[in-house]
Amino acid sequence: MRLDGRQRGAVKRTKAFAGERVLVVGLGVAGRAAARVLAEEGAEVRVTEERPEAAGAEEIRDLGVDVLTGGHEPRHLDGVTAVVASPGVPEGAPVLRWAADRGIAIWSELDVGARLCHAPYVAVTGTNGKSTTTMMVATMMRAAGLDASACGNIGHAFSLAAREGHAALAVEASSFQLRFHHWLHPRVSVLLNVAPDHIDWHGSFEHYAEAKARIYELQGENAVHVGNADDDRGREISAAAPCRVVWFRMGSPGEGEVGFVGRELVARMDGEAPLGVPVSDAAGFRADAAAAAAAALSFGLPAGAVAEGLRRMRPLPHRGEEVARVGTVTFLDDSKATNVHAALHALAGRRDVVLIAGGMAKGVDLAPLVEATPALAGVVAVGEAAPEIAMLFESKVPVSKAGSIEEAVREAFELAPHGGTVLLAPACASWDMFRDYVERGERFAKAARGLPKEISDGPR
Repeated sequence: MRLDGRQRGAVKRTKAFAGERVLVVGLGVAGRAAARVLAEEGAEVRVTEERPEAAGAEEIRDLGVDVLTGGHEPRHLDGVTAVVASPGVPEGAPVLRWAADRGIAIWSELDVGARLCHAPYVAVTGTNGKSTTTMMVATMMRAAGLDASACGNIGHAFSLAAREGHAALAVEASSFQLRFHHWLHPRVSVLLNVAPDHIDWHGSFEHYAEAKARIYELQGENAVHVGNADDDRGREISAAAPCRVVWFRMGSPGEGEVGFVGRELVARMDGEAPLGVPVSDAAGFRADAAAAAAAALSFGLPAGAVAEGLRRMRPLPHRGEEVARVGTVTFLDDSKATNVHAALHALAGRRDVVLIAGGMAKGVDLAPLVEATPALAGVVAVGEAAPEIAMLFESKVPVSKAGSIEEAVREAFELAPHGGTVLLAPACASWDMFRDYVERGERFAKAARGLPKEISDGPR
């Protein structure tokens, strides 16, 4: 493909949605973006929001959008031709059922971006590692001289980025967004891994996996899909892609693959190209690096730019970073480990760890966490799932329950052996106790750094 790094400036509005009457369900980040873009592109837009009032409502009203707050009602669907479902709205929500019963099309926010995007893009999904991989791909694109941006579920909506005139995009796509998409057609798609998550939203693991598989649904024979050779369920899904598949793995790569020779990332896609050593030895970060490199090379970036992008990339916050050292005990914040798969990755290769875990389990079976028992010196359970987590580990390692993250940090420190680690890897969502995983990680770090001096001067 031809790579043109020139910044093209904002894309001229085309009124691509003129004549559509669209109901946007939910006024979160993605919902606000969709409402704005749809209105500016000619649609007649209405928003329905469960909360009595939501941030950004007045700004959206100023665009001529009718914002209906305080709950969804069947009359909100009157006269609409399409519904855009925000990612946080469950598939089984009554408002979506009402739309389906009336034969109204249900779109994803990704569809708004896909309809407007004229730049080639890489789309990334998976249970874990999406944001890191997406940011890595964008960093590699910029290292190649492209005006590129990371967008999608990472925080900057695809619908907004699609109109900013970038030469290329890296798009993070969640299972919620993929479930309803109709127009997403990436040049390169990536499936990082598939493990049980968001069962409460999708209804079953099978439905969740089916949503992930939609990442490549509209790709043609000239496109590329990147799959994980080490992930059993992910490999099965990727093998069914309708286009060429490029594999990444943690071991030595075969012909046409990306993997590791020792600690160095190596591509064997067109000859052999050493790409360097990732800055973090964490298993998840290394897997994400291999996936990003495979995607970037498949997109057409030169190996030198991929290596430079890898060199520039650092782990994102709340993904295993050291936030404090108290005496000989290290405190690691992996608050983004919101499912069992991510928590087990965070514990891989470690020992003498006191694990802080718990929160909202999202309908997922937490029992596989016990596989990490050999790495553990203790467990502190928090949140709604605390009783289940405590039961899993009782009689295996010392266990306690805490009513706050601050209490959990103190108890974990008391359980930690000399030279040990306190790891926040909750295996659950944060919404029962916190605004989001960011607040959970920040309060964990603050509590660790604030441990009394008399404790930190103790025997550890």
